[in-house]
Amino acid sequence: MSTTFDVERIRKDFPILSRELPGGRPLIYLDSGNSSQKPTQVIEAMREHMAAHYGNVGRALHVLGSESTEAYEGARDKVAAFIGAPSRDEIVFTKNASEALNLVAYSFGNPICTDERFAMGPGDEIVITEMEHHSNIVPWQLLAQRTGATLRWFPVTDDGRLDLSGLDELVTERTKIVSMVHQSNVLGTVNPVAPVLARAREVGALVMLDASQSVPHRKVDVAALGVDFVAFTGHKMVGPSGIGVLWGRRELLEAMPPFLGGGEMIEAVWMDRSTYAPVPHKFEAGTPPIVEAVGLGAAVDYLTAVGMDAIHEHEKELTAYALGALKEIDGLRLIGPSDLADRGGTISFTLPDIHPHDVGQILDDVFGIAVRVGHHCARPLHLRFGIPATTRVSLYLYNTTAEIDALVRGLHHVKKVFG
Repeated sequence: MSTTFDVERIRKDFPILSRELPGGRPLIYLDSGNSSQKPTQVIEAMREHMAAHYGNVGRALHVLGSESTEAYEGARDKVAAFIGAPSRDEIVFTKNASEALNLVAYSFGNPICTDERFAMGPGDEIVITEMEHHSNIVPWQLLAQRTGATLRWFPVTDDGRLDLSGLDELVTERTKIVSMVHQSNVLGTVNPVAPVLARAREVGALVMLDASQSVPHRKVDVAALGVDFVAFTGHKMVGPSGIGVLWGRRELLEAMPPFLGGGEMIEAVWMDRSTYAPVPHKFEAGTPPIVEAVGLGAAVDYLTAVGMDAIHEHEKELTAYALGALKEIDGLRLIGPSDLADRGGTISFTLPDIHPHDVGQILDDVFGIAVRVGHHCARPLHLRFGIPATTRVSLYLYNTTAEIDALVRGLHHVKKVFG
């Protein structure tokens, strides 16, 4: 492991990692792609806000209301800086990445949106990829059903890469938006944004990224990426659940209609009409996730202090070690890239004649190893590879090579049980 990355010190920040499971088993948590664990710094920031500062935001003139508003908007500033957003007003807080993706999809074909870029009807096309999470499939399916537009997608190669060979035929003058995952939650593949973006710009299409699996693990700069929208979620980046982020270009956010109606998203209301608050508040109806925003701000502080480049390098070393170690397991089939080129620390696999549910159950019951099993909300991708499910290991800043060694021992045991 890197001599500059003190993983044992980092592990001490995560109370749950010292937990003893029933039967005296130590917890080995290899499921951060599902949801990451939380450091004391995040837990305490949320506890302290609830204990000493909690009030509703944007609507109270008393001290607690002012302190809560300052903390909530301060979290927006931190997130904007973390992803290189040109303006804090381009950061919209949602309850998760799924809501962020739905928010953008809702704008297309909406009769109250007069911007031609969001016009959508028969003959128009939406482009996604075969490796998407359901959260970046279903909203676009619903949009196609509402508007009569056509949904198309990039295929995936046998080694788990995006097949761009038909880029010019797939993204055409009929395409209104391309929405694609930045890093696959199954394959670990980091997708090439630049060629897709260049083609989208040629034909006048917008581009959205689902960055739920990239923002927690590597430095993501939205201005450098050059796309139009980015969605990600707090609970995968050592923050709490219940809060996500939509970043969008300000001019696009201003053109989009509100997604939800209610308090705080309005400017003025009459019985027959309303006018709306400026972005981002236009999209944040009702009491927002105040404490969760505080926690997300603390998570950003934590990741920034550790260093995103250091986290990325640590995960690269772990991933290389894991890919090598898993080769010891006879018959193991890796689903995704077998090398480190443009891939993250998400590793999915199958074992011959052993259902992933059985693999996960034995790893948990006997060894205290938490992995995810199933189709990981990416069923079309599993259908493409002709399998119903996989076992998924997802690595993060607090994982170690010793935990990977324990996983390999566990998989040998699984094979012996079913041998």
